[in-house]
Amino acid sequence: MTARPHSNLHPATAPLPGQPAAAEEFEGPVLTLGESDLSLAEMVDVARHRRRITLAPAAQEACRESRAWLDDVIDRMKAGEDVEAIYSVNTGFGSLAGRQAFPSATDAAELSRRLILADASGIGRLVDEEVVRATMLIRIQSLIAGHSAISWPLVEGLVAMLNHDVWPAVPEYGSLGASGDLIPLAHIALVLTGPPTGEDKPEDSGEAVLDGQIVPGTEAMAAASIDRVPVGAKDGLALLNGTSFSLAQTALAAWDATTLLETAQVTASMTIEALLGFGDAFIDELHTVRRQPGQIAVAARMRELMADSQLITGSRAADPDRQPPQDAYSLRCVPQVFGPVADTLDFTIGIIERELNAATDNPLVFPQLPRSLKAVSGGNFHAEYVAFAADFLSIAVTEIGNITERRIFRLDDGTLNRGLPDMLVDSAQVGMDCGFMLPQYLAAALVSDCKTLAHPDTVDSIPTSANQEDHVSMANNAGRHLRQIVANIEAVVGIELLMAVQALELRVAAGRPDGRAVAREEISSAGRRVIDMLRSTTDTQGRTIAHLTQDVVLYPQVRTATALVKDGAVVRAADAQAPR
Repeated sequence: MTARPHSNLHPATAPLPGQPAAAEEFEGPVLTLGESDLSLAEMVDVARHRRRITLAPAAQEACRESRAWLDDVIDRMKAGEDVEAIYSVNTGFGSLAGRQAFPSATDAAELSRRLILADASGIGRLVDEEVVRATMLIRIQSLIAGHSAISWPLVEGLVAMLNHDVWPAVPEYGSLGASGDLIPLAHIALVLTGPPTGEDKPEDSGEAVLDGQIVPGTEAMAAASIDRVPVGAKDGLALLNGTSFSLAQTALAAWDATTLLETAQVTASMTIEALLGFGDAFIDELHTVRRQPGQIAVAARMRELMADSQLITGSRAADPDRQPPQDAYSLRCVPQVFGPVADTLDFTIGIIERELNAATDNPLVFPQLPRSLKAVSGGNFHAEYVAFAADFLSIAVTEIGNITERRIFRLDDGTLNRGLPDMLVDSAQVGMDCGFMLPQYLAAALVSDCKTLAHPDTVDSIPTSANQEDHVSMANNAGRHLRQIVANIEAVVGIELLMAVQALELRVAAGRPDGRAVAREEISSAGRRVIDMLRSTTDTQGRTIAHLTQDVVLYPQVRTATALVKDGAVVRAADAQAPR
C-alpha cells in the first residue's frame, strides 16, 4: 500500500472539501527534472504545495537531437527545397492532414499558432490551480523525453510559469481523451505563447487567474515578468497533443484516494469498536487462505488498530464471549471490500506513474531511425490507460463509500447499534433532538451520486474529425468524475469519523447491553488518539467539535471532518506514538 502524501496543514486550518489547499512555500529541495523519473509524490508536491522545479542539463540535451532534425527540415523549406509531408509540420490536422503540404516555413509557424487559437474552445467551471499546475508539470516531463522536437524556450517558459505561480484559467469541459487533451492544453498554451510574427494581442492570449481575478494571459505573464514565447513549426501540437490534463486529474485523485482508504480503515475500526464487534473476522489465518494481498494487508491493519481494544471480543488466542460471532457485512467484510480497493489503487498508481513519464505527443521524432522521415505518426495521445485507471478507481472509491454509509446507518439505528441511543444523541427529551440523523441522509445522497458518476466513461466513444478520430477514450470525463467521487467519499468518511467518535464516547457512558460498564481505557489507544484529535479541533466557525448532547449546526463540523480526512490528520493521529 502506498505512502501517505506530504502535508503542512494543521487540522484546524485545513481547506474545505472541494477547495484547494492554501498555497505555501514548499519545505524541501527544488525538484530537478530530467535526471530520473517523476514520481506521483513529486507531482503532488509541485501541484499542491508549489514545490519549485529546475531542468537538468540532460533534459535539454535529450531534446536537442529531435529539434535539430526538425530545424534541418525548416531550413530546407526556407531554401525552397521540396519537403515531404510531415504531419503537424507542413500539413493540416486530423482529417485535414492529407489535403496538401504547405511549402513555406512561415506557414509551418503560423500553423502552430492557429492550432492553439482554434483549440482553445473549452467551457465550464475553471479547474483548481493544482490541476493546472499538475498538467503543466506532466507536459514538461513528456516534452523533455526528447521526442516532441519542441522549441526549448517553450519548455523553459512552462517551468517559469510554475515557479512564478502563473495560473492559466482552464475550463473543465472539452477533452475527449484522444488526440490528446487538445482543448484544455490549448488554454494553457495560449497564456504561454505568442504569435510567430505581428502584434501580440491580449484578447488572443487566453486567460489566467491573478489575485483572484480573471485577467488576459499577457497581463498575468507580465505580472510574473515572464516573456511569452513565439511559436514555431510543430510547437503547437507538441504543447497540445498529450494525456497531461486527464492524467493530472486522475493522478491527484489517486493520491487522495490512498489517504482516503487509509483513513476509512481507521474510522471503520472505531465503528466496529463502538458496536462491540467480533475480532474473528480479522484473524490472520482467515485472510491468508484467501491469498489476496490487499485483503491480507487490510486485515493486518485492522488488527493493528484494534490490538489493545477491550471492546472487541474474540481473537486468534481467545474465544468470543457471544455466539454466533458474526457481525453484519459492513463490519465483518471490511478486509474483503477494502482489500480489492487497495489492490486496485496499487495497480492504477502503477499505470499513473508510468504515464507521468511517457512521451504522448504525435508525431514523435526518433532521429536514430535509419529512414529519412524521422517523425512517426502513432497514437500515444490516446488516453485509454488513463481512462481505465480513472474508471477503475471510481468504482473502487465508490465502494469505500458504499460500505461506510452502511456502518453510518447502523450507528444511527437503535435496533442495530447494540444499546447506543437512537441517532447517537442521549437527549434529555427523546425526540427533541435529531442528533446524527441528517448526516446519514447526506452520506446516502453522496454515495448515490457516486453510483452514477462511477459509470465507466471508457465504454463511450463519439467519433470526431470527420471520422478520422473514430475512437476516443473520454479520459477527461473519467478524471473529472473520479475527482468528484473522491471528494464525495472523503465527506462520507468524515461523517463516520464524527459519528464513530460520538459512539465510542456514548459507549463509555452507556456501557454494554448486558449492563457491564465500559471505561475509556477499554477503547483502543489508536481510537483514543483520534478522539482526542477531533475534540481538540475547531470547526470552520471556530467552535470546538464537542460531544453532541443536543442539536447544533452540523455543517461546520462535517466540512472540518472532511478536511481532516483529506489531509491525513486522522491517520496521523491513529499512528502517533503515545507520549513517554
